[in-house]
Amino acid sequence: MLNNVAAVLLDGVNPFELGVVCEVFGLDRSEAGLPVYDFAVVAAESGPLSNHAGFSITTPYGLDRLEEADLITVPAGQEFVHRDYPEELLAALRRAVDRGARVLSVCSGVFVLGAAGLLDGRRCAVHWRHATELAVRYPRARVEPDVLYVDESPVITSAGTAAGIDACLHIVRQEHGIEVANTIARRMVVPPHRDGGQAQFVARPLPRTQCDTVGGVLAWMERHLDADDITVERLAERAHMSPRTFARRFQQETGTTPYRWLLRQRVLLAQELLEGSDETVDAIAGRAGFGNAAAMRHQFLRALGTTPNAYRRTFRGPAVSAARPAGPDASAVA
Repeated sequence: MLNNVAAVLLDGVNPFELGVVCEVFGLDRSEAGLPVYDFAVVAAESGPLSNHAGFSITTPYGLDRLEEADLITVPAGQEFVHRDYPEELLAALRRAVDRGARVLSVCSGVFVLGAAGLLDGRRCAVHWRHATELAVRYPRARVEPDVLYVDESPVITSAGTAAGIDACLHIVRQEHGIEVANTIARRMVVPPHRDGGQAQFVARPLPRTQCDTVGGVLAWMERHLDADDITVERLAERAHMSPRTFARRFQQETGTTPYRWLLRQRVLLAQELLEGSDETVDAIAGRAGFGNAAAMRHQFLRALGTTPNAYRRTFRGPAVSAARPAGPDASAVA
């Protein structure tokens, strides 16, 4: 059973990510019948330690406190992607895993686990902006850039910011069951479990070609996303090329195939309409060229890891929530 939890404090720690683990594991909610953890924030470097918000942090606990922890959390921080870490901390993390404790990283805190050698041969999550760098620095890690968190016990890794909440609640759910995790989530006014992955939060602008060969065709495709007769043959005819030559040029200039390019633009248009309009999912499916809601749902799941309805709730959550009555059971929509 999880009883003893420690959060590692390094210079440049991000207040939000540190606050996430403090909120989930550091608050006394015993009046609600919830578990209470022996929680401590542990300084891995001499203090006071700074952060980007401009205030300093001190704690009476040093690295020796990690020796008794059942769970060690490593929040993200400024420059964590590129900096070096104290060898004493890395050794303490390795000892913790060897004796059966778990370690959890939030966002760029995963680079600390990588430096300790704890990602070797394991799947891991990180904020999508840092996925390439993590894979380059730790080639033996199996980086999954499209997920919110990965549990490769005893190593749990999570993506940026709110994904740390997801991972913390996942651990609570494992240890104490769904009811306890859901109660904590309600107290925090967050969803107990979110659908989908990071893909739905990645801003992807419309790709533009730097060459004029297929530029006119791309513009035509963007204006006719709802057409149901777009084929390579028809596009090649517009470009005055043979289908084979057109397909080769298209790949060279856009980095993808006509079908995949068209599908991505349709998903982008659907995202735009789901976020900014009150049209029905069926109507949006027609405007975006999917034909029907079932086909759009299938492509949304493949591209974003979520459904159109769940996506709309996520990105229009504040407006939807504002219309709902507040109360002890109110929770954020995701």
